[in-house]
Amino acid sequence: MKEIQLGIAESRFADMIWESEPVTTTELVKLAEKEFEWKRTTAHTVIRRLCDKGLFQNEHGTVTALIRREEFYAAQSRQYVQSTFAGSLPAFIAAFTKGKRLSAEEAEEIRKMIDEAQERS
Repeated sequence: MKEIQLGIAESRFADMIWESEPVTTTELVKLAEKEFEWKRTTAHTVIRRLCDKGLFQNEHGTVTALIRREEFYAAQSRQYVQSTFAGSLPAFIAAFTKGKRLSAEEAEEIRKMIDEAQERS
């Protein structure tokens, strides 16, 4: 997946689309007006930008995802770890947990994810 950068408003609007899809542009305009106080033209501009970035498609006024939300955020997370921690997941975890105590449930969930990742490779 190519690197896709979203601003805060684009990210929130993309989440709204993922939660509602398939969704008409008319409905998205109404949702954007209610949630962000956007005018119709602003909503249409952001829909077009998100489609141009390859996240969604707009066919005959119905917007659907080309990339699932989980896939997008997983790729964003990998890009962040790569650019900030030279791709080192242990360095990221060390930074994330520094000064923060993990609950037993969190630690167990992380162990389970590691075990599952090892089984897949």
